[in-house]
Amino acid sequence: MKDRISSFHPLVEFAYFALTLTFAMWFTHPVCQSVSLAAAFAYSVYLRGGRAVRGGLLGLLPLIIVTALLNPLFSHQGQTILAYLPSGNPLTEESVLYGLSAGVMLAAVICWFACLNAVLSGDKLVYLFGRAAPSASLLLAMTLRFVPLFTRRMRQTSLARRAAGSPQGVRESLKVLSGVTGWAMENAVDTADSMKSRGYGLPGRTACSVCRFSRRDGRALLALGLCGGAVIFFKCSGALYWHYYPSVGGAAGPETYAAAAVYAALCFAPTVIGILEDAQWRALRSGT
Repeated sequence: MKDRISSFHPLVEFAYFALTLTFAMWFTHPVCQSVSLAAAFAYSVYLRGGRAVRGGLLGLLPLIIVTALLNPLFSHQGQTILAYLPSGNPLTEESVLYGLSAGVMLAAVICWFACLNAVLSGDKLVYLFGRAAPSASLLLAMTLRFVPLFTRRMRQTSLARRAAGSPQGVRESLKVLSGVTGWAMENAVDTADSMKSRGYGLPGRTACSVCRFSRRDGRALLALGLCGGAVIFFKCSGALYWHYYPSVGGAAGPETYAAAAVYAALCFAPTVIGILEDAQWRALRSGT
């Protein structure tokens, strides 16, 4: 198992991603957004390797650019006018920067969700929420599993039809999509019937789980609580305040940099822990 964070209790993993995703969507300060995107991308690269790099360059970078370019077409607020559009509406620096901020936020959230999908598997979600909300937990687990499974089946079906001599083109792609969509619907019905026949969600149902909450998990959960509480305190105190309209500005003092340091420690923790443990493991194997 490459990712050492996956060895923690599912509650610790869920708490970490709940914090990082909430902060990624809550903070508008450019320093925090930069930290969130850099940490999420670094963790994604650590988990997925070159695929994450290609996905970031081909998917996330165009998303940020397009969002930064689209926002000025619909929002014309701001004091600093750069030019006038053919429609006569002003193109403002504030609207461009706000679009860039929104693009960075979306890219960071996508990266964090990709990491969550790689670390927090469906069985862990069912373990966490199966008793309190069995239907919702099963639906969430199936949803997280659906995208990679659907993509893999699309690739397999396309390769099989290509090997059989089917012509390539838009019509062929639609046939593959139609067939895989039908398979996905049948698979969802079979899964629901299977879970129902096993008594999933019934009162008094027992379940077996290999998850055990250890002292290590307790220390990790305590560290997450302290870091998350400190970041929330800084946010509520105004140290991470930032605005884009009518002009760009916000907090930029010692408290802001202290908050950014704590936030960076929280976001980069899985990657740093994984790299350090990998280095220790390689040192032990080499006998040094």
